[in-house]
Amino acid sequence: MKTTIIILGSGFSSLAASCYLAKAGYEVTIFEKNTTIGGRARQLKKDGFTFDIGPTWYWMPDVFERFFCDFNKKPSDYYNLEKLNPAYSVYFGKNDYITIEDTLDKICKAFEKEEPGSSVKLKSFINKAKSNYDIAIKDLVYNPGVSPLELITPETIKKLNQFFSNIKKDVRKSFKNKRLAQILEFPVLFLGAKPSDTPSFYNFMNYADFGLGTFHPKKGMYQVILALKSLAEELGVKIKTENPVEKIIVSNRKASGIISNGKTYSADIIVSGADYHHTETLLDKPFRQYSENYWNKKTFAPSSLLFYVGFDKKVENVDHHTLFFDVDFDLHAKAIYDTPEWPEKPLFYASFPSKTDESTAPEGKEAGIFLIPLAPGLTDTPELRETYFNKITNRLEDLTSQNIKQHIIFKESFCINDFINDYNSFKGNAYGMANTLMQTAFLRPKLKSKEVNNLYFTGQLTVPGPGVPPSLISGKLVADLVIKHHSL
Repeated sequence: MKTTIIILGSGFSSLAASCYLAKAGYEVTIFEKNTTIGGRARQLKKDGFTFDIGPTWYWMPDVFERFFCDFNKKPSDYYNLEKLNPAYSVYFGKNDYITIEDTLDKICKAFEKEEPGSSVKLKSFINKAKSNYDIAIKDLVYNPGVSPLELITPETIKKLNQFFSNIKKDVRKSFKNKRLAQILEFPVLFLGAKPSDTPSFYNFMNYADFGLGTFHPKKGMYQVILALKSLAEELGVKIKTENPVEKIIVSNRKASGIISNGKTYSADIIVSGADYHHTETLLDKPFRQYSENYWNKKTFAPSSLLFYVGFDKKVENVDHHTLFFDVDFDLHAKAIYDTPEWPEKPLFYASFPSKTDESTAPEGKEAGIFLIPLAPGLTDTPELRETYFNKITNRLEDLTSQNIKQHIIFKESFCINDFINDYNSFKGNAYGMANTLMQTAFLRPKLKSKEVNNLYFTGQLTVPGPGVPPSLISGKLVADLVIKHHSL
């Protein structure tokens, strides 16, 4: 008899873990509560338009390549990847924007135009970021977060001071131009915390941005989910959708199965890629590792208000990825992290995938995705959603000098209540737990339960942290732990 494993959820980390475990010889079944797989990375199709509901940025292509290489595959075996040029543009005022192109040399020219002499500083900054990237992505993040000793290597000892300074301080020390500083602080937002709370070492995200570039999978990020699904099924993984898990069964302090749709399923090992906090509520209280107080004290990455909009014409003066930094960043950050409330003047991000990918909208039309970062746990009502849609579309019209509201065919929204209902997300957070100094590596929730044998966790609330590439890595890490403790 094969050792059986049940995995909760079908997001990136769960699918990645299922592939590694099936390859190792385990019998793996995924249970997904929604009608389609993908977790936060699902897809919306409407009236000929296609939207990625969740992640829209494809960064760190080397992590994807490393994942597929572990199975003697390549990303190109499953989807076509295009490097975006421009990678994105950033608006600071009416018809006033900086374009980030597809090579460091081009980006240096944009910086130099904005602030003479800044290109020399930028090259030095990115060289340091590359050094950190090589240490982090090729080594540190592939550790399971079991011990602080994982962080101690000859390379990291040299960079110890970078764990006690922060991104904002480092950037502002080198770049006096506020606009350029904001662009350099932007990538760490993917880690879920303010630049002032993110250790300097994490500037490796700037190398991911300027050094490696921004990509787009043809037909959208959901193609990566479908690739993982295809690989998993090739390896023998079974996937059950519309199967929410109601309880994790524990016998003699050992996970022995689940209850889904009222039916009991036995398993030798349980791995949860579902929300960590929610997963522990599926256990009786004595078997939970972390209290409600623990979760409430943690710094969570933001939630989001998202809109998926079909336009009956092409939207002008925007790129595939466009950021709107025309308002005070610090005030918006304060509304997320310090005094949680709806921001009066929100920064926002817009993606127009049909600028690059004709498959995402009918001919002559445009698909638009809009995102406003929000504090988790806020009140979420239809009226608030409408108010903020009007705020950002009014600004979009003004900043880009065009009328778009009259060209809207439809819009759908997704916000805090939906993150809770669809993903059981703690307080409706969108990205998991932030990577602050005290929430890094071994200080994050553990991959292996301390209270229940044969119970494991993966995903954005454990190591290595939030984001799509870290989720793939998290799937590998938990699979390695299972294989270590339950060798066949």
